[in-house]
Amino acid sequence: MFVISEMINGMYQKVARAIQAKDAQVIQALAKEQVDAGADALDVNCGPASREPVKDMCWLVETIQSVVSVPLSLDSTKLEVIEEGLKTAKNRTIINSSSADIERLQKYIAIAKKYNSSLIALTMDKKGVPQDKDRRLELAAQILACAQENDFPTDEIYLDPIVLPVNVAQKQLSDTLEAIRDFKMLASPAPKTVVGLSNVSQGSTQRSLINRTFLIMAQAHGLDAAILDPLDKDLMDVLITSELILDRNIYCDSFIDAYKKSKSR
Repeated sequence: MFVISEMINGMYQKVARAIQAKDAQVIQALAKEQVDAGADALDVNCGPASREPVKDMCWLVETIQSVVSVPLSLDSTKLEVIEEGLKTAKNRTIINSSSADIERLQKYIAIAKKYNSSLIALTMDKKGVPQDKDRRLELAAQILACAQENDFPTDEIYLDPIVLPVNVAQKQLSDTLEAIRDFKMLASPAPKTVVGLSNVSQGSTQRSLINRTFLIMAQAHGLDAAILDPLDKDLMDVLITSELILDRNIYCDSFIDAYKKSKSR
């Protein structure tokens, strides 16, 4: 499982204050803490309060990559913000994110090709979030067809089925899990899959428990990556144990420690 940490986001007050004050120590400590906890990549988002998102994104990228070398997932609704971050990045990058809207998607694919970046693509368009699996599959096929038409490798696409909160869209979650499985059959090489895990528990009590349970089920349906909080130890232990049960890692009595050591190499 490829873990993308969600914590360097200006929506969090601590991060927003650090961005505003250009407090590199806060951001760097958070970056190192998340990588040490098992993050394979860091999602980087200036947040909605940023007055100069281009400058803030470049500052964040420079600040983070001075202390860790993991890939950065550049997260913004504005393509110009993402592109400036890509110019600044020295290591592997992921663009977070486009949608199935063809006009928008073509622009994001062009940028991803230019900077040798992977691309997260949401299975939604101007009509909004799909209400069933069939519509998710239709939009996923549209995304992959556009990638192929523009000579962008389908295995560099992360398809996001869009996880909705269980307290408002409970009936959609089984469709979402099935979509994760079925996305793999839409192209060769197969696309990757990703979810924003914390969305499933938004507005609910027992958030960590709901997140853990959904993650296990999504892993069993073939999920490749998740944007999550690696500082949630119970969540990470469940992730590691699920990988073991799915025969993706070799068993030993200290399998959690062994997994963590293998990721730190």
